[in-house]
Amino acid sequence: MFAPEEGTADFRVTPIGFVRSSITSRDDAPKQGREGAPDAWLELCEHVVDALQGIQPGDMLFVLTWLHLAEREVLKVHPRDDRTRPMAGVFATRSPYRPNPIGLHRVRVVEIAGARLKVGPLEAIDGTPVIDIKPVLRQE
Repeated sequence: MFAPEEGTADFRVTPIGFVRSSITSRDDAPKQGREGAPDAWLELCEHVVDALQGIQPGDMLFVLTWLHLAEREVLKVHPRDDRTRPMAGVFATRSPYRPNPIGLHRVRVVEIAGARLKVGPLEAIDGTPVIDIKPVLRQE
């Protein structure tokens, strides 16, 4: 089994699109989508449009984003920025601050218009890179 030494394995992630949202700053973004986030558009790159085949309005998706404004050196936070709560490691929280700032957003598809996908609710900031989209699997 391959076990890379610390700091030797690098990965390249290329955006497949970008979030277009009325949220324009971290201060305006709710902590979670269900806490008042608006619907937003995912503007996808033309070369990935065929990957939308099979997606329909009403579908539930996980959208993975690159939280490009996040601080990558922060390893402990007060959960939900509540200073009355004890510090916790970022892996035990949904903080955007983490070594690899990948955002995970559960959304519903509202509309599809060519290379644009309207989803919601989405707490990501306008201009946030989208790195992947995955369907939410049904529990059976």
